[in-house]
Amino acid sequence: MIEKNYQPADIERRMSQIWEDSGAFKAGRPERKDAAPFTIVIPPPNVTGSLHMGHALNNTLQDILCRFERMRGRDVLWQPGTDHAGIATQMVVERQLMERQEPGRRDIGRAKFLERVWQWKAESGGTIVNQLKRLGASCDWSRERFTMDEGLSRAVVKVFVELHREGLIYKDKRLVNWDPKLLTAISDLEVQQVEVKGHLWYLRYPIEGRDFSPEDPTSFIVVATTRPETMLGDTAVAVHPDDERYTKLVGQHVILPLVGRKIPIVADDYSDPEKGSGAVKVTPAHDFNDFEIGKRHGLPQISVLDQEGCLSLTDNEDYLRGLPEGSTEFAAEFDKIERFAARKKIVARLEEFGFLERIEPNTHMVPHGDRSGVVIEPYLTDQWYVDAHALAQPAMAAVRSGETTFVPKNWEKTYFEWMENIQPWCISRQLWWGHQIPAWYGPDGKVFVAETEEEAVGNALGYYVEQEVITPEQGHEMAADPAKREGFITRDEDVLDTWFSSALWPFSTLGWPDDTPEVARYYPTNTLVTGFDIIFFWVARMMMMGLHFMKEAPFSTVYIHALVRDEKGAKMSKSKGNVIDPLHLIDKYGADALRFTLSAMAAQGRDIKLAESRVDGYRSLATKLWNACRFAEMNGAALPEGFEPAKAEQSVNRWIMHETARAAREVTEAIEAYRFNDAANAVYRFIWNVYCDWYIELTKPLLMGEDGPAKTETRAMLAYVRDEILKLLHPFMPFVTEELWAVTAKRDGLLALAPWPRRATGVTAEQLAEMAMSGPSGEIIPAGMIIASETAEFSDPAAEAEIGWLVDLLSTVRSVKAEMNIPPSTLTPLVMVAASPETKARAQHWSEVAKRLARLSDISFADTAPQGAVQLLVRGEVVALPLKGVVDLAAERGRLEKELGKADADIKRVDAKLSNEKFVANAPEELVEEEKEKREAALERRAKISEAIERLKQAS
Repeated sequence: MIEKNYQPADIERRMSQIWEDSGAFKAGRPERKDAAPFTIVIPPPNVTGSLHMGHALNNTLQDILCRFERMRGRDVLWQPGTDHAGIATQMVVERQLMERQEPGRRDIGRAKFLERVWQWKAESGGTIVNQLKRLGASCDWSRERFTMDEGLSRAVVKVFVELHREGLIYKDKRLVNWDPKLLTAISDLEVQQVEVKGHLWYLRYPIEGRDFSPEDPTSFIVVATTRPETMLGDTAVAVHPDDERYTKLVGQHVILPLVGRKIPIVADDYSDPEKGSGAVKVTPAHDFNDFEIGKRHGLPQISVLDQEGCLSLTDNEDYLRGLPEGSTEFAAEFDKIERFAARKKIVARLEEFGFLERIEPNTHMVPHGDRSGVVIEPYLTDQWYVDAHALAQPAMAAVRSGETTFVPKNWEKTYFEWMENIQPWCISRQLWWGHQIPAWYGPDGKVFVAETEEEAVGNALGYYVEQEVITPEQGHEMAADPAKREGFITRDEDVLDTWFSSALWPFSTLGWPDDTPEVARYYPTNTLVTGFDIIFFWVARMMMMGLHFMKEAPFSTVYIHALVRDEKGAKMSKSKGNVIDPLHLIDKYGADALRFTLSAMAAQGRDIKLAESRVDGYRSLATKLWNACRFAEMNGAALPEGFEPAKAEQSVNRWIMHETARAAREVTEAIEAYRFNDAANAVYRFIWNVYCDWYIELTKPLLMGEDGPAKTETRAMLAYVRDEILKLLHPFMPFVTEELWAVTAKRDGLLALAPWPRRATGVTAEQLAEMAMSGPSGEIIPAGMIIASETAEFSDPAAEAEIGWLVDLLSTVRSVKAEMNIPPSTLTPLVMVAASPETKARAQHWSEVAKRLARLSDISFADTAPQGAVQLLVRGEVVALPLKGVVDLAAERGRLEKELGKADADIKRVDAKLSNEKFVANAPEELVEEEKEKREAALERRAKISEAIERLKQAS
């Protein structure tokens, strides 16, 4: 018996437990051992994370695909797991130590600190997983992995060692994004560009051999900088080769102010003659662009900052080399000063000596650490790198050949642009939490990369014996007695970037490097669902590693979803206060309502503007279905043994079968094409408009009439279509559909494992069984591996013509009466004009139903439309709605013309704004989009009003 009220919270708790206890989502179920596999790997959320709206969208879309394919009979593996999140986790545990007033990380040492991290992970690291379960994610939770678990750690070490042996991993001194607070290199994804109101300082650099005077422009070159503190590390001034102002100066030198270093004037295309003075300072150790200029011109790299962002001058050989006498006094005065304090002192000193020409206000983007919040420094340091350029070539070829396809396809261009200009991938981090780099250093700094310390020791001893650093006897003694080799080699303290381990995710989670049955069965995976922001950091790197180690691309399709923004189109951020918490929406409206909202709005390539009212609206869909199922139950709807829906005789029942087949086709094809919004909207239309609004209403006379074959058939069809609806809706709203599946009839199994409705392709069930069908990624599913329900490949054009005509007639009449402000209680006559015999017969047969549902006083037939009637076209034939005496036609026309004027005024106002280049350029993106939407709404309103006015003209 269905409860009177729909209560999502209670349903969701119970259903989650039922799914888990039954093992419904486990891959490799015995009954599917011969089925085609379908695999998705979850983008592993940070172990420190909590469900946000991006997670909600990403996992809802994955779940739709997995539930859909599971119902189609596939052996589905949705591989779950979490990422160890090096920086985030280390910060959480360090903060915990501080809050508890316990000794810090450095005080307790590496081993003890890592113990505390694992302890935290055991106590608090499962939050995000439990929240994904609340969302309804149908992962195989029995296979949950962690990027620091034993198996994945073995995979990471093996990959590092093999790539190093192949020369694809190496150590180099390059610029990195350096966080002076966390004291580590960070990835571009962890850098947040923040708009800052700063300054542009114009500095005078004296030309060598000329008497410097601030009043003599020929004695210096002016350069502009936003970071005057870095000028101490300048090694050149660059000008454009075609800039005639400086042509004669190229090859000469300037004297670096305050420092006294002689640095060359070089010609380089990077300099823009149109910007500032056309000359730029070149600081290769403190700017990514300058680093490249420095490489082109063979310039020295002089770093003048230490790891904490303080000036480092007195013990800095690179800085002091070749400086004139007296420079050490300046170095001693400014040494160890924090970078922003140093900026003020340097600017003051430049001004004192006449080297400062002017200061201008300057608003520009400044990189900040997304976790530390401090300004990031380009920092020159020794790090481990992957030769990404070499690995990128097969990864690009796989996309070009179609082995892997991006959806939407335009993201392939983004992928290629980045891959073709790829830089070496910095994989080392100066942290303790993470995969420690498997590299050991000998007493002379020689590096030994190995999978184990024992192997590294063996390699080191062999090397140093061969180099005669130690004798063979010493080597044997040290190999035999670990105490005698203590300190002989030391392990690299750095850990690997978390993206390194997650790059192996599609195969390491299946048990690689072991030759497991799971690797053979589930790799390569089918579809990857992810956001555009990690195409480079994760998708590209999985492609590189998968192709290099597995010799196949890790997935055949990459579906890129858009952002979830607030209802005005603004990006969600804590600073704006517009973050929408998915857990709050789940608590308030239920997970099903949130999931359906996200999928219904997930149009390819279009960001989602999420309003809480939309979630509330889609909760109403669940309530509507709930009440429809109660109606069916109260009217004795049940599916008798052996019921064959295709043999129904009542036209209304044959019509609903036709519509059910159409809905099955539309939903299936849309999911296969990753048009999640079209799939959701198709099932919404079918449930709300077709089944609830029309079918139930049209069957009421039969259900409330005398018992007989028509009533029996209708009860069975009402139950049959209800079941097909539950199947079609299940991937989007799994909780409420599973509950209704359980309580509406005695079932042998779960809806999650029930057969998906077959597509209405026009072929027989026997023909379908012999055919091969393709999955959403284009892979072929061998015949016999599709479990199909009894939604026949049904089509009945005659039933659709009859009932479809009735639905169109009633919809059109209702719409016009609403447009004309006719109260719902007012009965109006309807005239069928020059109706064909077929239409006349339909109108007579459905007369009582039409009068009840469209509030009609009478239906009559005439050769011409009566005077004062609005003429409507319904499936090619004219019907007339006499309004004389019902509506004051002149007054109504006046009202509509006023409304038309308002619509025109709204369009004109918006057009004025959008044609204002200043508004479009300066207004927030979401405000511009909002105005465009207002214009579209006004245009749509205007079209409807114009149509109504034309109707009134006909009636006058």
